[in-house]
Amino acid sequence: MIFTQNIQRAIEFAEQVHRDQMRKGKKMAYIEHPLAVGLILARAGAEEEIVIAGILHDTIEDSDGRITKQDIEQEFGSRVAEMVSDVTEQDKSLPWEERKRLAREHVAEMSKDSLLVKSGDVVHNLTEIGIDLEREGGKIFERFNAPKEEQLEVYTKLVGAIASAWHENPLLQDLRAALERLR
Repeated sequence: MIFTQNIQRAIEFAEQVHRDQMRKGKKMAYIEHPLAVGLILARAGAEEEIVIAGILHDTIEDSDGRITKQDIEQEFGSRVAEMVSDVTEQDKSLPWEERKRLAREHVAEMSKDSLLVKSGDVVHNLTEIGIDLEREGGKIFERFNAPKEEQLEVYTKLVGAIASAWHENPLLQDLRAALERLR
């Protein structure tokens, strides 16, 4: 993957959306997460639009309604907008368990492009949790909406759903390894 002007535009767009956000319970700028997802996707050999969708994957969900699928489509095209929308939790007012169940069930309906974006997101989330767990111990789960056991169960089911939906997913080995390290 070659760094392109479109990828730079996506980084700038995501940086504006996430400007004042921090990673949950951490002193880390939120933008680090979508940039890491974009890097994971690029290293997996993803096309430019998939990398862009990875960089933008949380812009709708985490913008408090400021950014819509139509905004993404206008700036980056319908394919990118569809992938971003596909990985976006549709109703953040629902309880955590319900949101995660619906997101997991939606995996079976996703295109391979969207599954790759979702996989990059999950790989980074699991990897970051694993690193934080090694550094800080089990207290890191106090910043989440559920304890470690429930988090592990949700991620185990999600990785299983992704694996079932796409057996040839180039990030499947990374997903399984990151999940196993977390256990």
